[in-house]
Amino acid sequence: MTIHIRAMQISDYEQALDLWQHTAGMGLSSADEKREIARFLQQNQGLCFVALEDEHLIGTILCGEDGRRGYLYHLAVQQNKQKKGVGKSLLQKSLNALKEKGIQKCHLFVIADNLSGIAFWEHVGWEMRDDIEIMSINLE
Repeated sequence: MTIHIRAMQISDYEQALDLWQHTAGMGLSSADEKREIARFLQQNQGLCFVALEDEHLIGTILCGEDGRRGYLYHLAVQQNKQKKGVGKSLLQKSLNALKEKGIQKCHLFVIADNLSGIAFWEHVGWEMRDDIEIMSINLE
């Protein structure tokens, strides 16, 4: 299996959306519409990546930063390609890109009942925080 990782482009959107829709534990919203992802990619150039096998998209990671912290979203790997290092490679690309920008800490969001996702993140060294809660407000 020869995997190529490159920066995500908006032309990857349809394949990425298909992957996200078929990834257990992935939460999608209006923020995942094509125009929103295009804006996210524009604002976070060089931080978001895709994994390709023979030009077929098999993995994604969205990564953004606000000047202080990095944030990860939508690390997804095609089910039959999981546990082969694809997710770790995508993660490392984004974390290295954050480091190059001087970002020293990164956060991510995992849906509470996504036990396999939580297990992956713990396996690669991430820790659950018990000192903060996330709060949101809808601006629409």
